[in-house]
Amino acid sequence: MTTQKSTPAGIESIGQRSAVRNTTDVVAADRPRDQVDLQSIQEYAELKHLVTQRGLLNKQLGYYAYKFTSTLGLLALSIAVLALVDAFWVQLINAGFMAFVFAQLAYIGHDAGHRQIFQSARNNEIAGLFISFTLALERTWWVEKHNRHHNNPNHVELDPDADFPILAFTKAQAVTKKGIFRLIVGYQAFLFIPMLLLEGLGLRLVGTQYLFTNKLKYPVAERLLMMGHFIAYFGLVFFFLDGWHAVYFIIVQQMLFGLILGSAFAPNHKGMLMVGENEQMDFLRRQVLTARNVQGHPITDMWYGGLNYQIEHHLFPNMPRNNLKEAQIVVKAFCEDHAIPYYETNVAQSVKEILHHLHQESAPLRGGRA
Repeated sequence: MTTQKSTPAGIESIGQRSAVRNTTDVVAADRPRDQVDLQSIQEYAELKHLVTQRGLLNKQLGYYAYKFTSTLGLLALSIAVLALVDAFWVQLINAGFMAFVFAQLAYIGHDAGHRQIFQSARNNEIAGLFISFTLALERTWWVEKHNRHHNNPNHVELDPDADFPILAFTKAQAVTKKGIFRLIVGYQAFLFIPMLLLEGLGLRLVGTQYLFTNKLKYPVAERLLMMGHFIAYFGLVFFFLDGWHAVYFIIVQQMLFGLILGSAFAPNHKGMLMVGENEQMDFLRRQVLTARNVQGHPITDMWYGGLNYQIEHHLFPNMPRNNLKEAQIVVKAFCEDHAIPYYETNVAQSVKEILHHLHQESAPLRGGRA
């Protein structure tokens, strides 16, 4: 059994609470495999019972009605500014504001994809398709990709979020890079934050390519909704803004949208345990050990769309977002009682750990230089 170990800089807490990152230590490897599996199943069932008792898996229709209406209201406000204000410097600020609103819509789409919003799968699909229209993020592709990520977080072979041409999360990945990708990955820690500016563009490009496959769940609807978004978005911007002003608005809005999404996604798993090709790990520990929480605060909770409670989200993907904070109390105590390392840090430290990890894992491409 091989585990790709990658302990971020300055994480004494994880190292101290578990000699870690070797999951065999955590799952009692001295016992037969079937006993360990049974124990793991029982542990997760116990944890799920605790959160169910508190009603934390119950749907929160009032909360999501508020999120839908308030976020769409902010979008309407941004469009009104686009239509009514002549000053271009105001429009550049508005581009940043619209990027923020787009990110909030993306989080609602994420929640719909996990069926957090409605009891009915159909209603969650409708909500997700509507968000797809507002953002031009291809629905079927994203749900399929994201489900694979949840099933195999940080797995070097099976997690699509651990497989990027321009990034390497292990030294083994780094040495396989060729050509221009090899040069980029060698200095990925320095390029990572600028790369986030292209996150939104990348999601749209891959999603748009997916439209031309036969894998769509709702082929006609998904193609029409994506086309409708592009017509509405470019139509509105070029109708209300002159030529180059429209171009600058789109560039700023799209790049900041990517930066916001990327800054929310990256802390979730980057720099945490990478699971090796032949690694065997139970569901509970796989979800906890590969995830990082970012400390909760009204501002961070809004900026990250609740994804800063990544451990709780991965353990209970269909838990409504506004219940994750309370679930953290239960999960944290449970992990402590069962000697399962649970990691949480602040925003600045999470960024430091990610960049350190990327720099460390790309060292072979710089001749081993730190």
